[in-house]
Amino acid sequence: MVTDNQRRPDPTDNLAARPTSSPLAALRYLRQAGATVRNVAEVVRFGGLDTGEQASPYEVAAEQVNYRLRHYFPCDAPPDGRPVLLIPPLMLTAEVWDVSPATSAVGRLHRDGIDPWVVDFGDPSREPGGLERTLTDHVLAVSDAVDRVYAATGRDVVLAGYSQGGMFAYQTAALRRGKHIDSLVTFGSPADSTAPLPIPVSPEMLARVATGLVDSGVLRRIALPSWAVRLGFNLLSPVKTIQGRVQFLLTLHDREALLPRERQRRFLESEGFTAYAGPAIAELLEQFVAHNRMLEGGFVIDDRLVTLADIEVPVLSVVGTTDNIGHPDAVRAIRRAAPRAEVYELALPVGHFGMVVGSRASRDTWPAVAAWVHWRDGQGQLPENIGPAELLEPTSLRPGAAAAAVGQAVELGIDATRIALSTARRAVRAATGVVTDAPALLPRLSRMSHLDASTRISLGLMLDEQAERSPREVLFLFGDRGYRQLEVKYRVDSVVKGLISAGVRHGDRVGVLMSTRPSAFTMVAALSRTGATAVLLRPDGELRREAALGQVSWVVSDPEHVDAVDELSGVRWAVLGGGPDWRKLRPDVIDLERIDPDTVELPGWYRPNPQRAGDLAFVLFVGEGATTRAMRITNRRWAMSALGTASAAALRPGDTVYSVAPYYHSSALLMSVGGAIAGDARFAVASASDADTFWAEVRRYGATHVSYTWTSLRAIILAPPNPNEHHHPIRMFLGSGMPSNLWRRLIERFPHTRVLEFYASAEGAAILANLTGNPIGSLGRPLPNAPEVRVAAFDQDVPGLELGPDGLVRECASGEVGLLLARVDPTDPLAGNPLAGNPLRGVFEPDDAWQSTGDLFRRDEHGQFWLVEQVSALVHTPYGVAVPAAARRAMEAIPAVDLAVAYAVPEGEDAVQALVVAVTLRQGAELTASELDRACDGLPPAHRPTYVQVVPSIPVTTWCRPLWTSLRKAGVPKPGKSRTVWRLDVDRQHYHRL
Repeated sequence: MVTDNQRRPDPTDNLAARPTSSPLAALRYLRQAGATVRNVAEVVRFGGLDTGEQASPYEVAAEQVNYRLRHYFPCDAPPDGRPVLLIPPLMLTAEVWDVSPATSAVGRLHRDGIDPWVVDFGDPSREPGGLERTLTDHVLAVSDAVDRVYAATGRDVVLAGYSQGGMFAYQTAALRRGKHIDSLVTFGSPADSTAPLPIPVSPEMLARVATGLVDSGVLRRIALPSWAVRLGFNLLSPVKTIQGRVQFLLTLHDREALLPRERQRRFLESEGFTAYAGPAIAELLEQFVAHNRMLEGGFVIDDRLVTLADIEVPVLSVVGTTDNIGHPDAVRAIRRAAPRAEVYELALPVGHFGMVVGSRASRDTWPAVAAWVHWRDGQGQLPENIGPAELLEPTSLRPGAAAAAVGQAVELGIDATRIALSTARRAVRAATGVVTDAPALLPRLSRMSHLDASTRISLGLMLDEQAERSPREVLFLFGDRGYRQLEVKYRVDSVVKGLISAGVRHGDRVGVLMSTRPSAFTMVAALSRTGATAVLLRPDGELRREAALGQVSWVVSDPEHVDAVDELSGVRWAVLGGGPDWRKLRPDVIDLERIDPDTVELPGWYRPNPQRAGDLAFVLFVGEGATTRAMRITNRRWAMSALGTASAAALRPGDTVYSVAPYYHSSALLMSVGGAIAGDARFAVASASDADTFWAEVRRYGATHVSYTWTSLRAIILAPPNPNEHHHPIRMFLGSGMPSNLWRRLIERFPHTRVLEFYASAEGAAILANLTGNPIGSLGRPLPNAPEVRVAAFDQDVPGLELGPDGLVRECASGEVGLLLARVDPTDPLAGNPLAGNPLRGVFEPDDAWQSTGDLFRRDEHGQFWLVEQVSALVHTPYGVAVPAAARRAMEAIPAVDLAVAYAVPEGEDAVQALVVAVTLRQGAELTASELDRACDGLPPAHRPTYVQVVPSIPVTTWCRPLWTSLRKAGVPKPGKSRTVWRLDVDRQHYHRL
């Protein structure tokens, strides 16, 4: 075959310099004109020149609904050759792997003793149902092809994909958890949608446009024809496209010069492109452009949650350093997306098409891929141009390429600075965040301000609203499953029919006794939709006491807790969960799974989501043993917390809120579930509390927000580094009660992640939020449209509000400790609701009304509110009123301290109260008297603990709040083998060890 560098000499070429009137020159021009006419006629008639080249032989080894499996060189397959399964992108035909004999990928791999197989998706416009395919269909097709190649060869497969085909390879490997896959080879395959784009649009703008297109539903009804796909591909490199066509026209007279590149030209200009199914486009925009799930995780394949962090097989990533379609930044992001995988890199100075087709591919790409396969089989050395990605410096553009890229950018109207400084996109994202979030925030804030006792609102109602807005979106994530809005709504409505059939009515109090599982959320939502009150019984709580406090007439449990039926009398019992399969239950237990919802006729009294803001929605429980108490949550309190969380955290569609607390804890129900529903986001609940499970689920769910309570993040913060922790998707931790020392360690470990600390009073009248995470320990300010709060002068000795001569209360100055009050509307029926306690009237002015939070606060000079202590926790000592929380926070400032609790014990014959602090220490740390002196130096003498003891452990409640009741029962601390005790001297200045 003749190449560009081996052109045969034309005997007329030397006539070019002669006068144009020469007969030989005229003869030369006539010959060129004749050759041009013949070549043009052939191109017009047949679409191109006949090169005489034959495609590589193959057989169709399998033909399925969504693909065909090609086996190349089936009659000459190497007996022990490693199978390589090649995956094309959707917009190109499978012939991209065999464009011409000189550049054939399958031909070169076969010559190197490798067994090539190809996934052929065909042209969707010519395949039955092809234009209705989704990305999921293609990933499942590749997974099926892996099984078939493995069955045929008995060997693990090297999965290789070009562009979007490489994305399919990543997803397939993650879906299969590496089963029957030896390694991955990808060519220009992006793993981060926020990298610079080949079009004059920022990634942020493209994400917003993609969201709008997906929400419109237009893409699910249309498809891109092949000509439009080809046009779009060529417009991404307009200069090269025009140059190629001009060069072709200028060379039409020279057939031998055209033939070597003719197959490639025909492939790019006509034969190589296919139609693109609309649903596949919609899924691509939704999962990977709008929400960047290739990098962050949480994409759904066949209702299974998948993350590239599950990839553990080696990866060879081929990067084109001049590629403006698969930008090097986007391709190299696989190192962040798959932290457990060994990622190797082959960087070549080529563009997107040149890395798999063309002279550089024949000379560099395929020999390197063959060497990779042999190296994986232990049959050779790794080529020098392939190395571990983390050890390689990003390859700069070849000389002249940078100028070319800038020149092309100028032609397209792209700012060249953006190409050179791609990291600036983060600044743009931060700067535009407020504008982007504003349209979503305003309706939430407005809805908060219009909540009164008669407003119709509930969890069930907001679920229905979200399902109507985005029925195909995923709502709930658990284990490896994603549950979409439509199927959640159908399941909830079915359970509603089961409950009504069993006898549950509007207004009933129904205990829910379940472990964390999808059925638990379904039951809570179904009770809300029915109009009943969900009483969330804790599996590890005292069932009889909680059932009595919650005044339940029904209990619905999962199968694991059905044996607890003997603990309660006079209560009807039902079971939900575990599927409809037959199981043996007691005759007095109703199996809701065996009730066919289609046979249930709804009664006349039933109206879906009938509850109002003033109605009791949930009953939760706090405390342990005899101190267990019920926390009654109205629909207004739930909605205020949900809308407030969604607003403060700026939750958006595609975000995922992951709760480390179980569903029956207030932070999970009000913040994680409520905030996600109010913010059109997704929510997930942890299946276990260990660090490995946490990081695996964060990556699998694509968790952008993690909710916490008290010390629930302690195990994660103190655990050794986890591979999935690197480049995690978490943008924010949100919750309440985090100790200040744990807060500091959290931001030290995750410096680029925000902490959003909330405060909500016992009955929800006051809602504060530290939106910036600074300063540490502050509870911030009231949320917009939340009730107004003030710090009222308070006499801690009495205790009670300080009244002036006119009988009104003085508002505290900055830095002064007082009682936090929240304003309520005296005309609102909820202001006198027994659940919230009677309001205080005529406090700061006549006829005003305020709700006491029961907590002491101070407001600093910047308007930030700081929690001091609960009024009920104040300790009256011989030295004055002590604030246990102040002593605890002083101990938490000591680097050696892990957990700390403060409490009072009676001491001496007079049984006067002594303040005690118990601490646990970080591993390997020690505590000294001088550290105690320094820590307590800033406290008033009355606030300094009389005793400080180091204990082996401090128990925590089910919601991770440290407990001190067992320590208080032990009385005055005494030193022992596992306990060190310090006592404050009489002068209350220094500590000495007992």
